[in-house]
Amino acid sequence: MPDSEQSTVSAPPTAPADPSTGSDRPKRSVPPPRHPTHAVDRAFLDLERRRPEVRWDAGGVAYLSGPPPSLADLRAYVAFRLGELPLLTSRVTGGRRPGWQPSEDFPVDRHVYEVVADGPADWDTALHSALNAPFAPGAYWGVWLIHGHEPDAYALCYRFLHACQDGSAAAMTFRAMLGDGEPSARPLPGGSGVFGVPRRFGAAVALATRFLARTFTVRRHRPDPAFAPAGERRLWRGRVPVDTLRLIGAGRGGSAHDAHLAALAGALSVWAARSGVPLPRVTAVLPVDARRADEEQTWGNRCFALPVDLPVGPAPGRPDGSPDEEAPLRRLDQIMAVTRKLRGDTWRQAVQDLVRYMPDRPTAWYLRRMLSPRVTNVMATSMPLAEKGSLGETRVTGTALLPLLVPGHLCGVGLSFFGDWAEVSFVADRALPLGELLPELWEQAVRELAESVQRG
Repeated sequence: MPDSEQSTVSAPPTAPADPSTGSDRPKRSVPPPRHPTHAVDRAFLDLERRRPEVRWDAGGVAYLSGPPPSLADLRAYVAFRLGELPLLTSRVTGGRRPGWQPSEDFPVDRHVYEVVADGPADWDTALHSALNAPFAPGAYWGVWLIHGHEPDAYALCYRFLHACQDGSAAAMTFRAMLGDGEPSARPLPGGSGVFGVPRRFGAAVALATRFLARTFTVRRHRPDPAFAPAGERRLWRGRVPVDTLRLIGAGRGGSAHDAHLAALAGALSVWAARSGVPLPRVTAVLPVDARRADEEQTWGNRCFALPVDLPVGPAPGRPDGSPDEEAPLRRLDQIMAVTRKLRGDTWRQAVQDLVRYMPDRPTAWYLRRMLSPRVTNVMATSMPLAEKGSLGETRVTGTALLPLLVPGHLCGVGLSFFGDWAEVSFVADRALPLGELLPELWEQAVRELAESVQRG
C-alpha cells in the first residue's frame, strides 16, 4: 500500500501457525456441530467467486482510551472470548449445500495483528493500513490493534467477509468482545401462529413484488463512474448527540434513522455542488435485520436489502433570494413516507419470512441486482451497538461502522448508536473528490433539521 511506509504493520502469516500458539482453549474431544449456511451467506459466497477482485468485507472500529495492550495479550484475550463465539472459528465445508464447521485448532495469530503509528502525524496512515490490509489466506475475519499515535489511546479495527456475518451479527460480536453484557437493541418480530400464515404469505409476496419491480425501473446502461477509483478505502467520521436525532424524528412522527437519512440527503446535495460530481439520483440500499430470536445471533446473514430513494438536489430558494428553511423538513417527510410502512409489524414479519424461505437462486439474483450501480449507488446502514464498552481497564470512547463499499457506489455510510452519541462514518475510495467534507456536511444538515423542527 503506497501510503503505509511509515507505519509498522504485523503482516498476516502466509502459512498456518502452530495451533499451540493460536489459542489457549483446550481441544474438544467431540467434533463441533456443523452449522448450515443460509441462502444470503451463499449469495455472498457466490459474489466472491464471481468478483474475486472486489473486497467483500465490512466491519467496525472501536476507539479506546488508556494504554494499549500488547499484541500477545490481545491475542490471548481474543482466544479466550472465542469460547463464547465458536462460529468465529468456522470454515466453509461441503459442496452444493455448504456449512460452517468450527475448527478444533484455530490459529488466533493469523487473525489478530497490530499497526504501530510513528507518532500523531502517522495516525491516518496507520488507520487506513488496517482498513486496507489483506486477510491471511483462508481467514474470514481479522482484528487490527492500532496504536503509537498517543500514549493513552488506541483503536481496534474488526473486519469480516460479508459471507460470514451481517451487521447485526457483527454488533453482537462487539457486545461479546467489548460490551458489558446488555442485550441487543434490535427489534424482533413476534410469532403470529398458524392463523397468521395466510396473511403473512400475502404480505411477503407483496413485499417481494414491490422491490423486485424496483430492480427493473432503472437505467438501461451502467452509469458513468463519477471518479476513477484508486483502490484504497478511506474512513471519515462525524458525531452528534443521539437525542438530537431522536428529537428530530419524534418531532415529525418518525425515528432517529429517518433523521439520519434526511441529513444524509442534505449532505450529499451540498457535497455534489461543491465537488462538481453530478448526482441525478441517489438510491440507498438499506440492510434490514430479519433475525429471529431463536437463530444464531453472532454468525451468518439474516438481512434483506431494500432500496430507498434519497431526495437530493439543490434546495430552491425563495423569490427574495433567501434560503428555503423548509427544505430540510421536506426531505425528512419524503424519507418518512417510505420508511413508515417498513417499520410496521406486518412488513417486518414479511421481510423475515422472505429471508427465511426465499430459495437460493432468487436470493442471489436479488442481491446482485440490489448491489448493482444501475439500481443503487450508496450503502446506508445503522446499528445500535452498546451503551458502553471496555477492554480491561480501557474504555471505548467512540465507534465507527465500516459498511460494505460496493463497486460503482459513491460510498458506504454507517450510523452507530453508542452511549450518548450517534456516530456517522463514511467509507469511500481515496479518489472520491472532497470525501473528507461529508461528515461535517452531515453534522451541518442535522443542525439544520433540528432548527427546522424547533421552528415547527
